[in-house]
Amino acid sequence: MKDTHLFLFGGSPPMPDKIAGRFVETLGNKRGSIAVLYIEREGAEEYLPRYTLSLHSHAPELSIFYLALGTSYTEKQLDQLRASDGIIIGGGDTLAYRNYIVETEIAEIIQCQFQKGTSIAGFSAGALISPENCVISPKDNPKEVTLYQQGLGLLMDAVISAHYLKWEEQDQLKKIVAHTQVQVGYGIADDSGIYFKNQRLTTIEGYLHIENYSTSGHPKYG
Repeated sequence: MKDTHLFLFGGSPPMPDKIAGRFVETLGNKRGSIAVLYIEREGAEEYLPRYTLSLHSHAPELSIFYLALGTSYTEKQLDQLRASDGIIIGGGDTLAYRNYIVETEIAEIIQCQFQKGTSIAGFSAGALISPENCVISPKDNPKEVTLYQQGLGLLMDAVISAHYLKWEEQDQLKKIVAHTQVQVGYGIADDSGIYFKNQRLTTIEGYLHIENYSTSGHPKYG
């Protein structure tokens, strides 16, 4: 069975340098290919290189494949995604990323590649949809309520809070840990990242708050 590799970031790219180095190490091929999944918006083309900026400092010959998320794809695009040595899920509108990825053929490919040892990274929205439970903050959706959705299932028995310090998510993280009854919640600040190898937290760079269900007081939330 292959090792699994999951890298999650609390804010926008680029990756912090140490985590970027770990990501490159897991690829097994410094001339490999990275797929970047993103939602098209104004200025996206200028912004996209930030996702791999730190990676190129460790592996200048990496090739990059950008896949704009939508409702349909060519077989060539799907084959390129399947052949990628690493997959990066971008940030932005979390609900949109969830709708375009989770419960679609893209999710099936990501999940299959993840189990085969392909390194997966998620920034902000990409991090939030990665666990089994995708929890979207009131500050991150137009309804301004906490949304509990199905995620990709790449990280089990845990939830993620992105922009943890910027959005002052301390009480929010306690709430979602209690509501979902997972063992742990990870509050990741902007410019910070964490790496899970085989579901185990292995590397932290920047600021991370860990909220444990066993010590959170189990408050009740409707």
